[in-house]
Amino acid sequence: MLPGSLPAVGQPLGTDPAGLVSCCHSGRKAWMETAERQAPWPGLALCLFLCSLPPLVPVRGDDPHEYSLSLKGDIAAPYPAGVFATPGPGPLPLQAPRRRRYTLTPARLRWDHFNLTYRILSFPRNLLSPSETRRGLATAFRMWSDVSPFSFREVAPEQPSDLRIGFYPVNHTDCLVSALHHCFDGPTGELAHAFFPPHGGIHFDDSEYWILGPTRYSWKKGVWLTDLVHVAAHEIGHALGLMHSQHGRALMHLNATLRGWKTLSQDELWGLHRLYGCLDRLFVCASWARRGFCDTRRRLMKRLCPSSCDFCYEFPFPTVAATAPPPRTKTRLVPEGRNVTFRCGQKILHKKGKVYWYKDQEPLEFSYPGYLALGEAHLSIIANAINEGTYTCVVRRRQRVLSTYSWRVRVRG
Repeated sequence: MLPGSLPAVGQPLGTDPAGLVSCCHSGRKAWMETAERQAPWPGLALCLFLCSLPPLVPVRGDDPHEYSLSLKGDIAAPYPAGVFATPGPGPLPLQAPRRRRYTLTPARLRWDHFNLTYRILSFPRNLLSPSETRRGLATAFRMWSDVSPFSFREVAPEQPSDLRIGFYPVNHTDCLVSALHHCFDGPTGELAHAFFPPHGGIHFDDSEYWILGPTRYSWKKGVWLTDLVHVAAHEIGHALGLMHSQHGRALMHLNATLRGWKTLSQDELWGLHRLYGCLDRLFVCASWARRGFCDTRRRLMKRLCPSSCDFCYEFPFPTVAATAPPPRTKTRLVPEGRNVTFRCGQKILHKKGKVYWYKDQEPLEFSYPGYLALGEAHLSIIANAINEGTYTCVVRRRQRVLSTYSWRVRVRG
């Protein structure tokens, strides 16, 4: 999903969440919702005006729950403190160390085979022809097949396939009855969404004006022209099991479309290695490595033979420190499928502290569709085997801990 925040979750439709999980790609909708929360009517009026303008540049403070707007870009997702941007659609220089990198789904959802097929069920009605659409999607798939063991082959619409691609109106498939599947919202809002493995669905908003080229605003048409290849490549990453990355230059960064990153970074490769294993793509890799190609043809070998050349390591990015649960932890036995909400306490809000959530001592920074939804002072989860564990809420003001709450969740089948 890009750029914007992951949607909140609601009641599940079944006991198996794997086929219901989706990541959506919401455009300027994210900062509209933020402004409306901060000042309902003035913020909404401001956002409706800004929605007709080219994208804004994000400016983040050091509060992970705080957003600000600058007339240079669009609202950002969680950044490290000190990240600033420059005008225009070009790269945004980072002025602070990176925190988290790639993110995997809580259940490590993934495919059990590498030869994936896809079919196109419908085509866009604006601008692009079917042949241009096929070419754009093939380019997006090639971005992933060139650097991973995956191969992608298009099949006829009536044949079974692993991935199913379509361009849909606002109301499509089961979005009206499923709390885990968002309907589209018309032009300039949510652009696309994809489902994690093994569902295989990739949906594009047919109200958008898709093109093969850089995303830009057309003053002549009065609409946004959105790069299909870029958005499709991002959504394919979700369909392979990757969530959003906090690496500023990663294609899977949730602001990647408007920030101009159009190539896969080492961050996506590390994510695939972690999820599927670090594998060579050719049988001759071991022979090439013995001939010294790991040093003389490093770029080629990193792409084709990462295992033989020992390119599977991860750069030691700093991460948010874990926290131990408090000594007194409440235990809750919850029926499977129940939606459970934990509240960090209303009495702490007047203390102006920052709220941090952890699961099993690991920080929670994003909502995970189909699993949990993060709010400012509350956390909602859907009780299942994946979500069992200890949830801790810590309220801090600077370095001082104001309050701590903890719950241990056990699922009753």
